[in-house]
Amino acid sequence: QAQFVESGGGLVQPGGSLRLSCVVSGFDFNSFTMNWYRQAPGKERERVAWITSGGSVENYADSVKGRFFISRDNYRKTLWLQMNNLKPEDTGVYYCNSLNSWGRGTQVTVSS
Repeated sequence: QAQFVESGGGLVQPGGSLRLSCVVSGFDFNSFTMNWYRQAPGKERERVAWITSGGSVENYADSVKGRFFISRDNYRKTLWLQMNNLKPEDTGVYYCNSLNSWGRGTQVTVSS
């Protein structure tokens, strides 16, 4: 059974940084595009970053482009999201995903 376990969230001031991690097991991590989604209170879940199976192509939502950076290690079956220059509107629960598999999420709160 696939398990996606996110970590690294927390409370950070505007302009700060966080690095999220997602450790995957029971899933053919090396073969699929991996995604980071987030869900802000009262809003729909949105995809913020994704990376192809080999890591050669990354894409970002316009709202995070130039501030967030996605990466992966296929040997360690780990996905990361480096988030810089965080803004209050980045607040939400961040989820790791591929196909129909989801983690439970990690909370990111950006507030002074």
